[in-house]
Order: sequence, then structure tokens, then C-alpha cells
Amino acid sequence: MKILVAGSGGWGTALALVLLKNGNEVTLWSYCQEESDQLKATRNNPFLPDAEIPQQMEFTADFSCAKQADMLVFATPSFAVRSTARDFAPYLKEDVILVSVTKGIENGTGNRMSEIIEQETGKRVVALSGPSHAEEVSREIPTGVVVACADRALAEKVQSAFVCDRLRVYTCPDVIGVELGAAHKNVIALCAGVCDGMGYGDNTKALLMTRGLAEVARLGMALGAKRETFAGLAGVGDLIVTCTSMHSRNRRAGILIGQGKSVDEAMKEVGAVVEGYYAAKSAWELAQKNGVDMPITQAAYEVLYCGKDPVQSLNRLMKRQSISEVEGAEWAR
Repeated sequence: MKILVAGSGGWGTALALVLLKNGNEVTLWSYCQEESDQLKATRNNPFLPDAEIPQQMEFTADFSCAKQADMLVFATPSFAVRSTARDFAPYLKEDVILVSVTKGIENGTGNRMSEIIEQETGKRVVALSGPSHAEEVSREIPTGVVVACADRALAEKVQSAFVCDRLRVYTCPDVIGVELGAAHKNVIALCAGVCDGMGYGDNTKALLMTRGLAEVARLGMALGAKRETFAGLAGVGDLIVTCTSMHSRNRRAGILIGQGKSVDEAMKEVGAVVEGYYAAKSAWELAQKNGVDMPITQAAYEVLYCGKDPVQSLNRLMKRQSISEVEGAEWAR
């Protein structure tokens, strides 16, 4: 296929390399011409220093390049997905396959990334997610992801395009669960980083990850997702890899906040988009709108947007009223 990857950051570039190796004609689109020219000249992405980009890869900053694309993969930061989809929309072929690999929730609307793209293009979108650091995918480290779409045939087409001997790709019909799990794990990873920065240990992180997963499962089910999705690659799988690795920008930003730096200082020092910062506000708004109890998300929102102290926020979480771990559990008499 002729495939266009929109977004030349680490993740977009890593997936473009996979698609190219699989025998497709791949073009990598950049938002600015200068970045596109630099990638073409150096054949190296600074986010992926160990990965050389083959000569077969094409580069562009022109939206009209989508005219020939059989598949368009959206890999921009979440805040740019709507504008990017809108600008590509006039050039799309009727039968083009659209894939979203961006993890996030839109501020203000609470829309998932596939919803945004569908709104702007009028076409059904497949979501790809899972525990997949771009650095490791580009180095061909064995990785597993999931593609989600209500249309099984469409999901299987995307599965076939990406699957290879170093990338195992599963399918799933639960787009809501896959995208919410992908977005919310960034919030929990940021919180995990805060705990690391404050000097807490593995016990704290395990508590945070487990209860954070319970939160997003509650929200997902309220919005129509399946609980079992959160036990899969896009749920617990992505949560593990993002909360435990220094590849994670979300965790690194959290560590800096836990060490006493301001939110602004932490974001600047990381030097790249920290999706958990945006997702914390969006997830909190969704929870409020749908009446879902999400105390960890609430604490993250208060630290990131209201200037609350992380230590005091954690203490408040630990002192909450004791409850049963399994909601609605039945006890033997």
C-alpha cells in the first residue's frame, strides 16, 4: 500500500519504519518544512538516535500528498489531531483507511482521538494502541499492540499492514476501552513519577497502578467500554510499561514534580509533549460529567492545574474512607 504517516515524532517515525519494512511505500509527513528537510538530509530522528531511516522513506510537509494514500496514520500530539485531520480531509481518497495511534482525550469536548478524526473526515477510524515505546519499536524489540474498530474487516486490514516478526498485532472491537486505557495510563504514569520523585517505593507504585486501572475501567464502562479490555494490552499492558520506564515522558515529568519542581518547570525540562498533563484535565472533566468516582485522577488534576501539594494530595488519598476492593461484591453469609 501507499501509506502516509502524519506526524514525524518518535512514534510516527517508528511506525513508519515498521510499515516500510513490511513492503509498503511510506511517506512521513511533518508539520513544518524545515523538520521534513532535516529528516530527509540526515536520515535520523533525534528522538530515535539509534534508528537509521532508509533511503526508500519519503518526506513531505504538504497536505495534498494524501491524495495518493491508501492508508493515513495519524501520529501527531493529541492537541493537534483535530486541526491535522481537518486539513487532510479535502485530499482523502474515498476508500482510504484511517488509523489513529495518538493517545489522549480532547480538552473541552472529552472526545477520543478516533472520534475527532471521524468528525473531521466523515470516515471510520481504526485505533492502534498498546505498550509500545517508540525507541524500542524502532530497534525492533519484540512488541505487542492492539488495533480496535467495530468493523472487523477494517481492523484486520490494519492488523495485516503492521504485523511483522517483531510487532505482534491483535484486534479488538472495543474502541472506547482501548482509547480510554491509552489516554488514562499517561495520567497514572505521571502520578507514578511523582511518587518516585518523592522517594516512595514499589508498594506505592503498585497501589497507584492497580487503583488507577480500576478508575479508568469505571469511566470506560460508564461510556460503553468492556471491562475486560482494561485487562489487555491497551489497559494493564500500557500501564505497566509507562509507569515503570524512563522512556516515558509522563513518568519523567512526574519525577521532577515529586522532587519539588513546578509543573511548568517539569514540562520544560522534559522538552517534549507530556500527554498525561492534558489527559488529566480531560479525564477529570469526563468523570465530573458522567458522575464517576476517580480520586487519583482528581488528585492529579488538583496538583497539575490547581497548585495542590503532591505530598498532601497523596496523604488525602491514603486517608479516604475504607471500602471493598471489588465494587458490588457479594459476601457469604
